[in-house]
Amino acid sequence: MSTTKTAIVTGSGGLIGSETVKALTGEGFHVIGIDNDMRSYFFGEAASTKGTSDELSENLDNFELRSVDIRDADAISEVFQSHRETLELVVHTAAQPSHDWAAKEPFTDFTVNANGTLNLLEATRLHAPGATFIFTSTNKVYGDRPNTLPLVEKETRWEIDESHDYFEFGIDEDMSIDQSKHSLFGASKVAADILVQEYGRYFDMKTACFRGGCLTGPSHAGAELHGFLSYLMKCTVSGKPYTVFGYNGKQVRDNIHAYDLVAAFLEFHKNPRSGEVYNIGGSRHSNCSMLEAIGMCEEISGNKLDYTLTNDNRIGDHIWWISDVRKFQSHYPNWSYKYGIREILEEIHAACIG
Repeated sequence: MSTTKTAIVTGSGGLIGSETVKALTGEGFHVIGIDNDMRSYFFGEAASTKGTSDELSENLDNFELRSVDIRDADAISEVFQSHRETLELVVHTAAQPSHDWAAKEPFTDFTVNANGTLNLLEATRLHAPGATFIFTSTNKVYGDRPNTLPLVEKETRWEIDESHDYFEFGIDEDMSIDQSKHSLFGASKVAADILVQEYGRYFDMKTACFRGGCLTGPSHAGAELHGFLSYLMKCTVSGKPYTVFGYNGKQVRDNIHAYDLVAAFLEFHKNPRSGEVYNIGGSRHSNCSMLEAIGMCEEISGNKLDYTLTNDNRIGDHIWWISDVRKFQSHYPNWSYKYGIREILEEIHAACIG
């Protein structure tokens, strides 16, 4: 098939990857998806991306799936070399995404997250240095530094003290990533994040790190160790017990729909910059505590969730996180949210019962 522009999307069967594939094929790209379903290895068959990958292959004429491991530098280089004449965009969403899982197999976590990212950056530099390179980083690069903020315990959530600079808009990119506990997952993502920045600055490539809060949506293959809104709704609908880890269930997360995140990717690609970093999440527009999320899941589904509160918080976990997205909005003022937390949960519920 003749085409004028190609994109490579890693983790193409995952939540953000599949949303990116759909958006890019709709924009006229021929999309090469790289996905070897390691998510089923990480979290079991229930979290497999195979079904999504099969669906994309069957329904999208402009999509081509390659079952390649991003740790295989030679295989990655071959994919990039074969499309070097038309490659305009790389969206890297493949990852080991759980800080709990990372402690089980640190070498696997690091080689997927850090070495895999290096392979992709180097392949881009060698074969398509003018392409835009977008990386889905994470707010875990800040480690547990956000927990040093002045927090106040309220009835259903922890909230930052109203006198603090971060209260109104959330946490911006000036927060330090040093002198904090990251979890091994956070450390491997820091390595990848810095590499993406460095390839932008050192080699003058068009790269960006999107440091996400909770990324979610109805296509999420939620598991106990990753994808809490999706897994929470699954448990509420199915009656499966759910465990809330620490902080009295009042820990706060901002949640961004995959559609809104991918829309931000597309805006960046229209006018890319070098070595950029953006905090990206639901911001004050879309956020909730665990207790508030449970309440909404119960209200939307009509079911009661069988949940247990434990005192054991996850190592390096955030008590309160809300992303300040004003930097990205100042660079790309045409971008705005389509989804809030209620709309996100309603879509997830419809997917659960559909």
